[in-house]
Amino acid sequence: MTKQSKPIELHYWPTPNGWKVSILLEELNVPYEIRLVNIGAGDQFKPDFLAIAPNNRMPAIVDPEGPGGTSISVFESGAIMQYLGRKFDRFYPVEERARVEVEQWLMWQMGGFGPMLGQNHHFANYAPEKIEYAIRRYRDETHRLYGVLDRRLADRDFVAGTYSIADMAIIGWAKSHERQGIDLAEFPNAQKWYSTLMARPAVITGLDAGSEERGKLDLVSDKDAQSVLFNQRAK
Repeated sequence: MTKQSKPIELHYWPTPNGWKVSILLEELNVPYEIRLVNIGAGDQFKPDFLAIAPNNRMPAIVDPEGPGGTSISVFESGAIMQYLGRKFDRFYPVEERARVEVEQWLMWQMGGFGPMLGQNHHFANYAPEKIEYAIRRYRDETHRLYGVLDRRLADRDFVAGTYSIADMAIIGWAKSHERQGIDLAEFPNAQKWYSTLMARPAVITGLDAGSEERGKLDLVSDKDAQSVLFNQRAK
């Protein structure tokens, strides 16, 4: 197993996409240090951050012990998870069929479960005007996606059979199911999966990373932060 002597830099803010990587690093039990990227204050637009994350989105990592022993930076949460899974040969299988299973559900999260739930959050909680069509559209799609997850888990404990980066990618988004208008009791297989993951020490610690700072950012009332995040411009 690959050893890590120098800490991996995690450029991070405690959001569902950030949690993916903090959970994985905790599960891997490798040294890392958090570099907070306050997305409400516009840190994601700073040149130093853009140098490693040109899409001005966190998370990103800098691994000082990258391929060939030289530093590498990686942006996009899914790419980070795949990189770390390959490097440490855990939670991302080598055998092709098993790997495809993981990748399918990782991409499902990145292409659907994350973006649709994110739109749900936005229109239900943060949009300056309540657009009933948009709220209903994304609530309905959120409900459909939880149904997909529930059916997948009908005959297995984890989405790809064994616990993997795909589960870690999904759990941070599922954490806010109540705010998404979802009653997990309607999805018993997903509810069981959710309880299993939320009992894992690494998941608990990964979700807690930076929680005090998250509590200082109130997007409902902070109009400056809304302007930065939703209009995508530097503060």
